[in-house]
Amino acid sequence: MTCIVGLVHNGKVYMGGDSAGVSGYNLTVRADEKVFINGEFLMGFTSSFRMGQLLRCRFKPPYHRPEVSDYEYLVTDFIDEVRNCLKQGGYARNDNGEERAGTFLIGYRGKLYTVECDYQVGIPDDNFAAVGCGDLIALGALYASEGVGPMKRVNQALEAAERFSAGVRGPFVIKSL
Repeated sequence: MTCIVGLVHNGKVYMGGDSAGVSGYNLTVRADEKVFINGEFLMGFTSSFRMGQLLRCRFKPPYHRPEVSDYEYLVTDFIDEVRNCLKQGGYARNDNGEERAGTFLIGYRGKLYTVECDYQVGIPDDNFAAVGCGDLIALGALYASEGVGPMKRVNQALEAAERFSAGVRGPFVIKSL
């Protein structure tokens, strides 16, 4: 379940996440945070705590060659290393020959990106994005709160998702990079 919200404001990325761990009708509020910093990356995950643990504790971002754009780096070297990390950690799945993982947001060098379960890297046209079961609620709150400060905007989006989604619970963790 989950709600992870990312927002770019004045060249800085803000990201917030909830604390719900959901399995069927069972909900556990977890202390291990879904939003964290790994080197130059701000990351927030949904899908699986195991995936998040690997991204946080095992993943080592590869060197970014200066002649390569941020986007090209992310869709090649970065994703290749994410795939290796998730495979070695026993998380990546193979569905009929197609490798799949989970969904997460990344903030990198002042920009926000989404990584989908098929490892595609997306660049939101808006200055915000959300993933998880509360994503559409959070997106609506982000859209409607233009002009509000970034920390408050992220928090309001998470509060809206908590209010209207059974799979989202505080406390919320908000970080910036």
